[in-house]
Amino acid sequence: MISLKQLNYALAVEQTRHFKKAAELCHVSQSALSTGVQELENQLGCQIFERDNKQVLVTPLGTKLLRKAREIKLHVDDMGLMAAGESAPLTFPMSMGVIPTIGPYLLPIVLPAIKQEYPQLKLKLVEEQSHRIVEMVRSGELDCAILALPYDTQGLHAFEFWQEDFYLLTHESSSLASSKGVTTEAMDNIELLLLKDGHCLKDHALAACKLSNSSDHYSLSATSLPTLVQMVAGELGATLIPKIALEQVNQQGLPVRTIPVVEPGPHRRFAFVCRLNYAGVDSIQQLMKLCRQALSAGGTYP
Repeated sequence: MISLKQLNYALAVEQTRHFKKAAELCHVSQSALSTGVQELENQLGCQIFERDNKQVLVTPLGTKLLRKAREIKLHVDDMGLMAAGESAPLTFPMSMGVIPTIGPYLLPIVLPAIKQEYPQLKLKLVEEQSHRIVEMVRSGELDCAILALPYDTQGLHAFEFWQEDFYLLTHESSSLASSKGVTTEAMDNIELLLLKDGHCLKDHALAACKLSNSSDHYSLSATSLPTLVQMVAGELGATLIPKIALEQVNQQGLPVRTIPVVEPGPHRRFAFVCRLNYAGVDSIQQLMKLCRQALSAGGTYP
């Protein structure tokens, strides 16, 4: 009979493409893992992996079988979540993704509140770009994630819990530094620095300022928001930052000024995303409420 242990072994090999690393991931010996995978293949009567001394490949049929194995594992995990949720909320392990343009600013605000309210919650955090996080949620590698909308979350639950606007960050010597608000037209004569392709903050900033991807009003110059801030402090141009980042930027004492972007908002929205059949939806709703309270207390709402 096929066992869940065998399926877990096979999924670990698929993830690592290496039997030794898969064994370490499953906390078993390599021989035990290899035996379990071989037994699974024997019971199915087909080959899931092609292996030699140099590489491990998944066969075409193996890809289909492992897709079904992931579904089975998710259903079993959901059974555990349902049982745990009935006994006590947020006492089970949870893996959560967060994007780099939210995590460093949101987590210092909400994690203390989460720890105080749910001290038994074992939270594993993963920081990745939006496209990768969405893939990990869909595949079951993550239970949920915090994203910035608008973003394509088709096939997932998306629970919005916050919204914010953008600010123009410019050097204190800039002609715009004393402005009370800035429009897209006012940015025409400045060098606008944005994150490189792949960061949804770039897309949200462009949308907020009604600029297209083919515009010559900006340059893609960095892979992180802190780097953009330092570039502005070095008089290399101006950038757009979300309101949630204002406090940390202002605490650095840099020669910069922040000016509200007066284009209609909100310019981006925060949301928890999870699979449609995820059994921990009630727990996510509780985390959303706690995050909203912590953000409100921090005075970061636009």
